[in-house]
Amino acid sequence: MRTTDAPAGADVLDDVETFLSRFVAYPSDHARVAHVLWIVHAHRMDLWESTPRLAFLSPEPGSGKSRALEVTEPLVPMPVHAVNTTPAYLFRKVADPDGLPTLLYDEIDTVFGPKAKDNEDIRGMLNSGYRAGAVAGRCVIRGKSVFTEELPSYAAVALAGLDDLPDTIMTRSIIVRMRRRAPDERIESYRRRVHAKAGHALRDDLAAWVSVIRADLADVWPDLPAGIEDRNADIWEPLLAIADAAGGHWPERARAAAVAIVKGTQSSVGGFGLQLLADLRSIFTESHEQAMTTEAILTALCDLDESPWGDIRGKSLDARNLSRRLGKYGIKPKVIRLGDKTARGYERADLLDAWVRYLPDAAAGAVTDVTHVTHARANGGADVTPPECPNMKFEPTHPEIENGSVTPTPVLPQVSVTCVTPQHSVRDCLACGEPLAADLIADNIHRHIGCAA
Repeated sequence: MRTTDAPAGADVLDDVETFLSRFVAYPSDHARVAHVLWIVHAHRMDLWESTPRLAFLSPEPGSGKSRALEVTEPLVPMPVHAVNTTPAYLFRKVADPDGLPTLLYDEIDTVFGPKAKDNEDIRGMLNSGYRAGAVAGRCVIRGKSVFTEELPSYAAVALAGLDDLPDTIMTRSIIVRMRRRAPDERIESYRRRVHAKAGHALRDDLAAWVSVIRADLADVWPDLPAGIEDRNADIWEPLLAIADAAGGHWPERARAAAVAIVKGTQSSVGGFGLQLLADLRSIFTESHEQAMTTEAILTALCDLDESPWGDIRGKSLDARNLSRRLGKYGIKPKVIRLGDKTARGYERADLLDAWVRYLPDAAAGAVTDVTHVTHARANGGADVTPPECPNMKFEPTHPEIENGSVTPTPVLPQVSVTCVTPQHSVRDCLACGEPLAADLIADNIHRHIGCAA
């Protein structure tokens, strides 16, 4: 235990991590780092624009989810360990004038199970309370009069439960996939009456440290790793700001944890719609077809062993449901010609936009459109091709280029040039869908000259 009023940030975070590791078997180092940073962020809720939910989930009981909440309790300010609470209780607790609580909600799966419709108020609070300043409007009756009141819902919330949560909550959460301990994984048994005192000492250390660095955390915008954007940026900004303020190894570990957890979450969050888009991409890629009839698509979907299309509530996917599901993405069936016959079906070109927008690996992994390249003149004025895109060429467009005083302008063809990672092979034009010539494939060009980008 420290005797100083304001311990060094990296040191106190290390101590919190050591305390947690004694009692929780984490699935990864990244999960442990996220847990530590989330606990710290709960001490300065007045500084953040948004607060991520921390969700400990597992497919089976006995995986350490409740234990993770138990050891969180002595480390956070004004903890409220909730199970099966009413919406009125939660709203009143968050509005408590004595201070903002930290909600630790166990068995959250019971809220969104068969009686989910009875718990829409709790779900609404968990969703809206993600943003600073969020309120829930209610009507109250006093005597014979009806009044409106606004109850604040912004609060730090950690959750624990079985399986998954609704996507509206999952996308606002840092997901920690807990699992049962292996025989060789050893941890201490947590006893509140024995260990809470040490936890409270660490809580006081955290409170002292974040009070000292409050000015440093205000209005700070930490650098985000590539791929951490939109709602994921909202989730990780406060945690990365804390890691940067702590210093030491925490900034690097925090960013590694952010990338790993976001990547894992992207592959698990999403309903049937995203799975349908992914399966259609696989079917069109393997068939090399530019258009397929609805009948052929349905047959191929139902033949996928690991997909649900052959048995959705006792029935296989039909043409009407396929059209309805794809219609949400602006994709509609049309009459297509196959040889001398016509039939209703779908074209690859109509699916491309949805694949890029909704499938992360399509938008940022397999194919990346070249939109901006910065490359310096080197080697005494000789043209150098950027290694990440071998098709890019530099041509002199200014007299001063010959003496190296001006950086050459990259010259692109009239169409967009795409770079493909070595493990992927694109043999059809990304614009029209027709097969590419062998020389274009060899040069990693994936649109016909003249096709629109």
